[in-house]
Amino acid sequence: MCGIVGGFSCREDDLLRNRARAALGLLSHRGPNDRGLDALKIGAGELVFGQTRLSVIDLSERARQPMYSADGQLLLIFNGEIYNYRELRHELEKLGCQFRSESDTEVLLQAWWIWGEAALPRFIGMFAFVLLDRRTGRLHGARDAFGIKPLYYHAGQQGLCFASEVPALQALRGGRPELDWQVAYDYLVHGSYDTGESTFFRDVRALPPGHCFSYDLAAGELALRSWWKPRIAPIQSLSLDDAAHELRRLLLDSVRLHLRSDVPLGAALSGGLDSSAIVACMRHLEPDAPLHTFSFVASGSALSEEQWIDLVNDQAGATPHKIEIAPQELAADLDDMIVAQGEPFGSTSIYAQYRVFRLAREHGMVVTLDGQGADELCGGYVGYPGPRVRSLVEQGHWGQAASFLWSWRAWPGRSAVEGMKAAVAEYTGEDVYQWLRRLNGGHAAPAWLDAAALKESSVSLRFPHPRPVAAAPGRRLCAELARSLHGVGLPGLLRHGDRNSMRFSVESRVPFLTTALADFLLTLPEEYLVAPNGETKHLLRRAMRGLVPDEVLNRRDKIGFATPERDWLMQMAPQVRDWLRHPLGLPFFRQDEVLRAFDQVVAGQRPFSWQVWRWINFTRWHAQQFGG
Repeated sequence: MCGIVGGFSCREDDLLRNRARAALGLLSHRGPNDRGLDALKIGAGELVFGQTRLSVIDLSERARQPMYSADGQLLLIFNGEIYNYRELRHELEKLGCQFRSESDTEVLLQAWWIWGEAALPRFIGMFAFVLLDRRTGRLHGARDAFGIKPLYYHAGQQGLCFASEVPALQALRGGRPELDWQVAYDYLVHGSYDTGESTFFRDVRALPPGHCFSYDLAAGELALRSWWKPRIAPIQSLSLDDAAHELRRLLLDSVRLHLRSDVPLGAALSGGLDSSAIVACMRHLEPDAPLHTFSFVASGSALSEEQWIDLVNDQAGATPHKIEIAPQELAADLDDMIVAQGEPFGSTSIYAQYRVFRLAREHGMVVTLDGQGADELCGGYVGYPGPRVRSLVEQGHWGQAASFLWSWRAWPGRSAVEGMKAAVAEYTGEDVYQWLRRLNGGHAAPAWLDAAALKESSVSLRFPHPRPVAAAPGRRLCAELARSLHGVGLPGLLRHGDRNSMRFSVESRVPFLTTALADFLLTLPEEYLVAPNGETKHLLRRAMRGLVPDEVLNRRDKIGFATPERDWLMQMAPQVRDWLRHPLGLPFFRQDEVLRAFDQVVAGQRPFSWQVWRWINFTRWHAQQFGG
């Protein structure tokens, strides 16, 4: 696990090398064990490759980066892990490859030498890498299928630069960053972020999940393409029991690979089904190994998961480590967490995760396993009622659709009205959707924004309306799950996990997120994922019987690393006012109106919502990045 940074300038440039050193300094938390930087003359230009290393596989100097092929024609910097590196190495050795290290980095390098881009689907892992091929005069880069590991880039007339995190990229680019007003608006008003290539910074792009690029050093041309997309067809004809058996086999196999490590390893445990399944699989695979779990508990709150955490730890024979949080701790850590995340984020639950990773590192863990991705692959959250109803209707099953909605609304946190809204939204056009959102009390241009200033800068002031994904009749739910892997939802969660874990030099692994599991789960009948009675993760619950405690499998609620956000922020009201008062100098952001609205929330005259956190997060982040 590492931080990587690099760039190509069309001319030899000492400034590029100096900036690269500064950028590496900003990535030291991602790799505290080693650092490497190489500069190469390429034609009339110059290439720099740098890496900071968190040693996890092969701790020796033989695994140092940047790493050259034996003949010096390939040069690689790599962030991530290739979990099936031993199997790939064995295959490559049969093809005549010789290895100098025991690292997965060298396996990646040799695999590219033999197979080129065709190597990407062979990798089971999380990765972001850039490779120079001197034979073709091109840079090649790729990001793993789900975007677990980050890669940002900027392409301009003078060349290309890239990095694991935006601040490092900005240091490499030089100059003053500029805010992307559209992204800022979408976040502040709608809570939407990390939904595509755009970032909060103009001219800084995120390489999309499952994509690779090629950059012609001579022509200065960048080409992106997708190397993996989730598929939802053809539909498998397995019985429910056979599907559960296969899911159990696939998940255990994935966890087995994810346990490969040369450093101490533990698990993040929220108490929910997903993280409990990972802990149970770890114990099943290694019955006698020491197992440490790390959890956030909100004692005295209805959001506390402690009883479920204790249940899982007792059954697994794990050593528990728990953290409780006071509001003043959030205030003390806020700026550091915002720096770590790099861009604004959705709620204070990210702080609970931040503290869990700090706790893991304090107890000597370098690697943790996490249940992220199960909701998107197994039909979690509230069960995607709109797409599921549409699937049933398209198949002519009107009675089943009505029965599903009736059963669905009986689960905690749901209502018949919300179910109907979700179903209706599947069929509404853009104008009708916008009208319905306004009718429901939504405001696309609240009083604390200057709508005229935003429109003058061509910012679209509309409610986000992801259109239903094109899919065969009866596959709307699976199509929506597939979209959530690369669109709204998972990318933001993966960003939170990557930045929070790497802030404390911890490698967070997510065994649910493999292409084998995705291609299996998303090609099953939809009722295997969300049951006719509205039960979410129906197949996963069945697959984990006998491993996860029945009490957890039978839970009807979903909490996760949820925090008592309202209580925290209301207790911090004086500090929050000071933060919101800090002058940002943004023409579209009316801070006096923000303060007025916040005071109304404190006085009980306005309902509390996640909007409060977004005001706080944005103002603190903007002050850090732009000095406002």
